[in-house]
Amino acid sequence: MKKCDIIFIIISIALFLPFFICDAVYEWYKTFNSDHAIAMSFLKFAILATMGEMIGMRISNGKYITKTFGVIPRMVIWGLLGVGIGMAMTIFSAGIPQFLQVAGMDNATLILAGDLCLNKVLVALAISVAMNTIFAPVFMTIHKITDTHILNCGGSVKALITPIPFGKYISELNWKVQWGFVFKKTIPFFWYPAHTITFLLPQELRVLFAALLGVALGIILAIAAVKSRK
Repeated sequence: MKKCDIIFIIISIALFLPFFICDAVYEWYKTFNSDHAIAMSFLKFAILATMGEMIGMRISNGKYITKTFGVIPRMVIWGLLGVGIGMAMTIFSAGIPQFLQVAGMDNATLILAGDLCLNKVLVALAISVAMNTIFAPVFMTIHKITDTHILNCGGSVKALITPIPFGKYISELNWKVQWGFVFKKTIPFFWYPAHTITFLLPQELRVLFAALLGVALGIILAIAAVKSRK
């Protein structure tokens, strides 16, 4: 273990430990999360998903941060993406149970809100499959484009105000990796079951758990980046 790993672990502990050992901090979090859900979606993803990418960077390049990594622009972009994820989770968790009821499943909405049972797992799975099939590919592609843009801007905050050449980045995207690994493998084998668990959780914990999955996403994207270089 290198010095940078020890520093990263210490910072992580200092950041999250107060929520576990101090009731006042945890109660503040629950209140703020309830009253300002959109802001919390931004903060959760800005912090946790960026940390996930830093871990991914450590895996792929041996360093948590490089000159072109761009911590600030990544946090801002992840925060905005987190708001979009929170919106998608709200839409799909409300809409898919309604669709299931139209399709013939009685009380799908009540089942999702009730105690754990087989039907609740099936409803959560249906929500996860719908969201990750419809929303996730668009989200992942946008993330890859913004990631490329930050790198091309040298990790500078000017990436946040510089127009993104979407056409250029899309045409240069490694679709073999994007489709063959990111879409074809991670969505069915990781995100379907992971977000099934997400939708089995109480509503106030779903976005937090999804943000924690952002750490896993950072590692997955690091593996994809290594694959794309081969």
